[in-house]
Amino acid sequence: MIHFLLNDRPVQIDQQAPDINILNWLRTKIGNTSSKEGCGTGDCGACTVLVGSEITDKNNNSHWHYQTVNGCLMLLGNLHGKHIITPDALTIQANPVLQDLHPVRRAMVECHGSQCGFCTPGFIMSMLALYINNTEYPGKKAVIHALGGNLCRCTGYSPILKAVEKSYQYPRQQELWSARAIEFKKQLNELDSDVAINVPSLTQHNAVFYVPQNLSDLLTLKQRYPSGKLVAGATDLSIELSQDLLEINTFISVAQVKELCEFEETQDSFSIGATLPYSEFTGPFTKHYPEAKELFERLGSTQIRNSGTLGGSLANASPIGDPAPLLIALNAQLVLQSLNSTRTIAVEDLFVGYRQTSLKEDEVIATIIIPKPKTSSKLACHKVSKRFEDDISTVSLIIALETDNSNISSVRCAMGGMSATPARAKHIENFLKDNEFTVSTFIAASEFIEKDFSPMSDVRASAYYRITVAQNLLQRVGYEFCQPINIKQVGDTAHQHAQKNIAMRINHAAL
Repeated sequence: MIHFLLNDRPVQIDQQAPDINILNWLRTKIGNTSSKEGCGTGDCGACTVLVGSEITDKNNNSHWHYQTVNGCLMLLGNLHGKHIITPDALTIQANPVLQDLHPVRRAMVECHGSQCGFCTPGFIMSMLALYINNTEYPGKKAVIHALGGNLCRCTGYSPILKAVEKSYQYPRQQELWSARAIEFKKQLNELDSDVAINVPSLTQHNAVFYVPQNLSDLLTLKQRYPSGKLVAGATDLSIELSQDLLEINTFISVAQVKELCEFEETQDSFSIGATLPYSEFTGPFTKHYPEAKELFERLGSTQIRNSGTLGGSLANASPIGDPAPLLIALNAQLVLQSLNSTRTIAVEDLFVGYRQTSLKEDEVIATIIIPKPKTSSKLACHKVSKRFEDDISTVSLIIALETDNSNISSVRCAMGGMSATPARAKHIENFLKDNEFTVSTFIAASEFIEKDFSPMSDVRASAYYRITVAQNLLQRVGYEFCQPINIKQVGDTAHQHAQKNIAMRINHAAL
């Protein structure tokens, strides 16, 4: 049985389809239609809800933190012990006047931020998260970032942005959500309802959903059900469930396993729990790797980053997953655990085929260990996608290197979208290592792309496009790393390569 707080009402459920998401449960099971379904794939944000979690700091002090998630993606079973807030929580029941509305709703009315209104509930939830987590207006840039996962098809963004700013100009409404959640959690603890591994949290027909709370219970369940599907943010799995009608009998949630939700920073490395959401670690991580900040900001929306995890992305083994090439280039390691053993492997050794990994049946990804950069380290991260934001890669190139005086002393280059798995570009690495740290070196190295990769043509791009883009990205890295120089100074090879690219583009356009 799972227990959670829905607005101000405690809920307990045991008999329910384990593959149901929050949105479908709200709309079809309890008749709460305040959240809307737009795309059903986590792109439009119409289904946005707030999920509150109890956070305990190093001093053992706890507080409740609220974040936006896509109701169409998060599975109901992962709500155990959480507080979910839906758009109707802000509704005033009897003949409201404008001043009685919550500040974010009042601002949307006064700024005419709603047109057709279909997207409005999702925007209200994202605005509410900002309002709860920021006592003062955080600035336009932060607002745009927070609302990036909400689409308005009526192109009403300008009045919506004005509404966010105006919501902070009214008398601030006291935040009541945490008080309700604290009382709920106190009652839950008194019930002594710790989720037992011998009793599924949700069950219907032959399907079950387990929510283990610690690593030992998780590993026991994984050994007991080796074919059981591990579930974290389900940002990809939920689409398979709804669109591909994927049938799964045993779900094992990893989202609430305490040991897998930890983050530790040492003098030499980062240790990131496999189920820690992106939004929880990218801040301190990108302080040391600022070059990767844009990569993570373009990795889905705020809602996706609040639920998606490194472990989930890696275990999914997609050839176009954004984190894998970065982790490979940084020589990151994985700690894999089973009930009887622990082993550490390089991230690049995890992938053995298209969507296939070297994980054993009883193993889980526990921790990702990433070394910190050295003084002589340089990093470049590039992603090309159909949409600039909230889209998966067509081609990605990550290169990490160290320099020794005027030469490249070590280099690791990884790419996504170029083969069945994220992979290193070994020929490029061999050419760059011990070579001069100049623009011409990188331009010459781009000739080796076709020796490292033979990409396929698919709905996202042709093989020709991928090869050409990868070559151009590598040349761009050269200009970013090194002092720009005139094309005449880079030598005959670079000049010929540039002329070849121009001719190929002309021929391609003619076709």
